[in-house]
Amino acid sequence: MASEADICNLALSHLGDEATVASIDPPEGSAQADHCARWYPQALDEVLQEHTWSFATRRIALANLSYGYPMWQYAYAQPDDCLKFFAVLPPDANDDYSIGMPLPARVPFGDTVFPTVTYVPQPFETETDEDGNIIILTNQIQAVGRYVVRITDTTKFSPIFTQALSRLLASYLAGPIIKGAEGRAESAGQFQAYQAALARARSADAVQRQVRPQQKVAWMAGR
Repeated sequence: MASEADICNLALSHLGDEATVASIDPPEGSAQADHCARWYPQALDEVLQEHTWSFATRRIALANLSYGYPMWQYAYAQPDDCLKFFAVLPPDANDDYSIGMPLPARVPFGDTVFPTVTYVPQPFETETDEDGNIIILTNQIQAVGRYVVRITDTTKFSPIFTQALSRLLASYLAGPIIKGAEGRAESAGQFQAYQAALARARSADAVQRQVRPQQKVAWMAGR
């Protein structure tokens, strides 16, 4: 698997730069290493935020906070390693994708009363509290959270993710390395290549999930 330095060298090669770097943490002293050390973390976080990558997705029981808000019943602390929070689930959820109808506890259908089916995942929003901490607000008790974690171990990256990351990094390196109008044009071209690589990486990652969302409504649940 590619190392950070390998990814940076791949990005430099996209720009036609024959220089190579051996380390960016700390940078080895070359101009290319300095530029890579500055832009690699930014590019990595951006690509990670673009998709719920299987190698970077985590779920944990959220830490309940003692205070709440009038419009939400529960407040939870966002995990420290969270880069992108995207789902709140009940602790006993059978899957991550089924959805139900937001109806009362029991719904009459003809002469029969059926229990409703709960939304999975649950509604939520994130805010910042008065101390500057990011919190998750929801009506779900004992909530489980799913989120994208900041992964820095490059051995976890798939080859196609690495390709996308190198293209986005190249788009950032083009300006300081090539400079001027030519650098701006090269940056735009590399960003287009990144978007194409990102689309392929998303598709490749998506096949690692074999889940069909289930549409559940009250009257069908009782059949």
